[in-house]
Amino acid sequence: KGRSSRRIQMEFPDLRKRYWGRRFWARGYFSTTSGNVTDDIMLQYLELHGKRDATGVSR
Repeated sequence: KGRSSRRIQMEFPDLRKRYWGRRFWARGYFSTTSGNVTDDIMLQYLELHGKRDATGVSR
């Protein structure tokens, strides 16, 4: 994130001024899979995590 933020801000000086001293990217996460994951497994995962609120409690 740091490298890409710097490159973007170098290319677009207006963004550099706008985000000076502030975070350019929002906090987030990266997810990847390995192995043989089927569409069904992914759908089950999304259904399970879609039912949780911000505290991680299932609804």
